[in-house]
Amino acid sequence: MSTTGERVPDGAGGPPPRSGWWWWRRRRSFFLDAALAAVSALEAAFEGADFAHKTGIVTGAGALLGLLAGASLILRRRWPVAVVLVGIAVTPAQMAFVLSLVGLYTLAASEVPRRITAALAGTNGVGTMVVAFISFQHNLGDDGDATRMSVPVTVIVSVLMALGLTAPPVLLGLYVRARRRLVESLRERADGLERELELLAEKALERAERARADERTRIAREMHDVVAHRVSLMVVHAAALKAVALKDPHKASASAELLGDMGRQALTELRQMLGVLRTAAEGAAAGPAAAGSAPATGSAVAAAAAEEPEGGPGLDRLADLVQESQAAGMGVQLTVEGDSRPCARTVEATVYRVVQEALTNVHKHAAGAKAHVRLAYRDNEIAVLVTNGPSDGTPATPLPSGGHGLLGMRERVTSHGGGFAAGPTPEGGFRVSAMVPLA
Repeated sequence: MSTTGERVPDGAGGPPPRSGWWWWRRRRSFFLDAALAAVSALEAAFEGADFAHKTGIVTGAGALLGLLAGASLILRRRWPVAVVLVGIAVTPAQMAFVLSLVGLYTLAASEVPRRITAALAGTNGVGTMVVAFISFQHNLGDDGDATRMSVPVTVIVSVLMALGLTAPPVLLGLYVRARRRLVESLRERADGLERELELLAEKALERAERARADERTRIAREMHDVVAHRVSLMVVHAAALKAVALKDPHKASASAELLGDMGRQALTELRQMLGVLRTAAEGAAAGPAAAGSAPATGSAVAAAAAEEPEGGPGLDRLADLVQESQAAGMGVQLTVEGDSRPCARTVEATVYRVVQEALTNVHKHAAGAKAHVRLAYRDNEIAVLVTNGPSDGTPATPLPSGGHGLLGMRERVTSHGGGFAAGPTPEGGFRVSAMVPLA
């Protein structure tokens, strides 16, 4: 509760800086209270002198009492209850009406509990009514009949006067109090909304950063999948070409032609992926202009990066992938179980990339080993299993490895809600399995 009778707006960073004048927070508040106190003191001094004259008291004492009572109005913001009590105390002397009116308004507008406000306002009203009734009875004279006839009128007039001097300032104060609370609640709500907007902006920036990070991861995975397999096969064929170039020119020519086909396929896939990236970049540049938001950029790029290029690898090219490894000297067998049927392009591309990376790892780490690719069409998923035995001792062609192949396969499969597992077999080989849901 504010001791000044005025609430300090919440969310304003604490109370406003004071001007150094006791409890007034603004200079204009001090001047207003000083002016009201001066008017109240003059009014109460004249009325006190008149009351002293009527009752035979020293006129100066009555004026001084009225002056002090009226001047107490300057304390209305600090102690509104005390000001109202002073007004009630001097009511029998019929003085300090300005003090009573302003005091009641300040009390109702302050944060004093309403039950206290109601009790003090009721006491002030009853006191005013009694004083008015006695005054009217005294002015009517000593005529008994006239007094009896005028009692109902006197009571009604006294009640109306008490209501007129008590109800308006109290109602006005309650209205100001309610309006002040409404303004403060609106200000608090505005501050809360501003804080929420700041949090949303921070979260949007975080989402944009995550989208950019995911985009970089997708680009790295695509580059790895496209380049690693083709280039690995090209290195293997180049080594074989070097070995048979002089002994078997016909076989060397076939290997050279196969090298060219692999290079062209790698370039085609790279162009398709770069086309997607270029489209995503154009969408990201147009996104802020249309939507005016930073998160749209990350979302557009991330969404575009997640899409496979139109005409990208599908399960219909799985046989060609196996034949390429067979042409490179690997013993690979492909088995398809279940009824073959078209699936979502992203699902087919994911299964294709898993098989491609698994065969690439066989070229890198198990030269001369035999591999088996099993593809199973199920009701709600596609399962693939790639196994290979141990190396037969064939010297391996040195191929660089970044160590991200298994991680990329796992990310691809789990992004579709599937399951992925990889590890060595008891026979000394290696197995890679993945299950990708069709939905």
